Amino acid sequence: MSKAINKIIKILITSDFFLNLGWGLVGPVFAIFILQRIAIDDMAQATQVAGFASLSYWAVKSVLQVPIGHYLDKTKGERDDFWFMVIGTFIAGFIPIGYLFSTEPWHIYILQMIYAVGMSMVFPPWLAIFTRHIDKNREALEWSLESTFLGAGAGIAGGVGGIIASMFGFPTVFILVSGLTFFSTFLLLFIKDDISMKADGFPMIPPVTPVVEP
Repeated sequence: MSKAINKIIKILITSDFFLNLGWGLVGPVFAIFILQRIAIDDMAQATQVAGFASLSYWAVKSVLQVPIGHYLDKTKGERDDFWFMVIGTFIAGFIPIGYLFSTEPWHIYILQMIYAVGMSMVFPPWLAIFTRHIDKNREALEWSLESTFLGAGAGIAGGVGGIIASMFGFPTVFILVSGLTFFSTFLLLFIKDDISMKADGFPMIPPVTPVVEP
């Protein structure tokens, strides 16, 4: 990335790339995983479980995101935004490991709800910090870079996720997802000392949503 782009924006985009690269691996195999490991080749049950898994995620995330965003807006400074983002990403890193130990549909539902809690902590502060620190007169460039890296991570993962699962099995896929999510969390720590104690600037409406979701 260009040297003209500030450190915070670079780290946020890079972290988001690895997060999407990881979770993009889940997309091609999650329904098959449910069919083989949870529904035991019962297609009707697998379809139902997959549907309720998606519902569990979106219901919890939709309920939590707005109050979390409201709380972060009311609290001065960016330290709370930063730690919400880090802790939420860290929580998400444990979910793929949980899939490996799942044997019942309700295990998947609980994991999806926990994943939703983590992502509800990630989205509002990620967007807020990116918006506050975007470089003046480079708004279109930097949002387009985020969109490009977002698509690249998801695209690469979508292309290889099924191949990895077929060659090495579901455990390898989920361990990779977990590892990449934790690496994404680690990258965020590089901007800990650059985050402002007091947020300023004028927020701009983000045109792209980070993170691949179920």
